[in-house]
Amino acid sequence: MRIVFYSYLFVAVGGALGAMARFGFNLFLQRDVEFPWGTLTSNLLGCLLMGVVAQLISNTAWFNDAGVIPDQYRLLFAVGFCGSFTTLSSLVLEMNAMLQKNEIFYSFTYFVGTLVGGFACFYIGIMCVRMFLRLQSS
Repeated sequence: MRIVFYSYLFVAVGGALGAMARFGFNLFLQRDVEFPWGTLTSNLLGCLLMGVVAQLISNTAWFNDAGVIPDQYRLLFAVGFCGSFTTLSSLVLEMNAMLQKNEIFYSFTYFVGTLVGGFACFYIGIMCVRMFLRLQSS
């Protein structure tokens, strides 16, 4: 029971921090601009961070050396922070608003940029951790 409580706590703390970070990006980047730069930026950075977390979790030796429990790390950063920092619902809402204004090019660019860019950022995050771990071990 105690482990379940801590799992919820890690997700809640990560989720609150991710939601506040996404809100901050939107306030900072959405100044009188029609394109949803705040959501796009948070989605791409969230994918980058998710790639970093996924690679760190897959390398259990790093966790053992650092004294971090992988599942708690995953709950805090991957499920909590990245889950609330990135948002599919905002992407859909903003694309709908652009389509209602007949902004086909912007909505297509936003959709493709989010999907292709998100995958690219995820992979870049993985590659950065791999390079860091290689440098650390040599």
